[in-house]
Amino acid sequence: MTPALLYGLVIFSAIAHAIWNALVKSAGDRVLTMVAIRTAGLLMGLAALPFVDWPAPESWKWLGLTAGVMFAYYALLIRSYGAGDMSVVYPLARGIAPVLMTIAAFLAIGETLSMGQMVAVGLISLGIMALSIGAGASRQAVGFALATGVSVATYSFFGGLGVRAAGTVLGFQACLEIVTGFGMVGYALVTRRAQLPAYVRRHGAVGLLAGAISVSGFLAFLLAARSLPLGPVVALRETSVIFGAVLGTLVLKEGFGLRRTAASALVVGGIALLALLR
Repeated sequence: MTPALLYGLVIFSAIAHAIWNALVKSAGDRVLTMVAIRTAGLLMGLAALPFVDWPAPESWKWLGLTAGVMFAYYALLIRSYGAGDMSVVYPLARGIAPVLMTIAAFLAIGETLSMGQMVAVGLISLGIMALSIGAGASRQAVGFALATGVSVATYSFFGGLGVRAAGTVLGFQACLEIVTGFGMVGYALVTRRAQLPAYVRRHGAVGLLAGAISVSGFLAFLLAARSLPLGPVVALRETSVIFGAVLGTLVLKEGFGLRRTAASALVVGGIALLALLR
């Protein structure tokens, strides 16, 4: 794939991520909605498994680490949306990830970035962080959002390393969906068995749709992460904040305003710079 197409996949991943997060935020039962999302991933992973290459043994440790951090991410995201608005939690959680990812890639695997790429990552991160400042940012919401952001950077980093070691994007993704899916379904059967039938009747279809969107978006990210520098890829993916802000304004009736418009312009500027330096 050409770099332009790979960066296009990252943008698709950003849009998909914003959509399923808005569905989780607006859900009456966020835990079971997350379970439904992971159930969709489990079904897609099982369906794909016979047709994909098995990940190389060198990637299994990264698969386990990625799945483990993802479970923490699901729990933190649910708590974050219970504590604050999407327009506060989502930008903060996603905004911290590019900075952490760039540092991790430099320290762990010696990945270097040009000065222009570093400026682009900085612009995107600054704009995303600015989107989270203002009314509604309680201490609890900010705390959970920051913890969520750390988990985002961690699972993205482990997932990127896993794909490179696996030798197969589809095989790694299918196994990851199966592991996380079984984990979430098992959790629901143990802790929320009584609520499952009513949820499936009323909201099951929406939950599965959100899951399909989530899986498609993360697969697009993994395809790009296999070939592109991890720092810029994750930074570009975090432009989902812009799409999340739009969804928050139009669907969840949260304000956008002049400050958030200016912050979004910083993010767009970073995207343009990344595109020029691809």
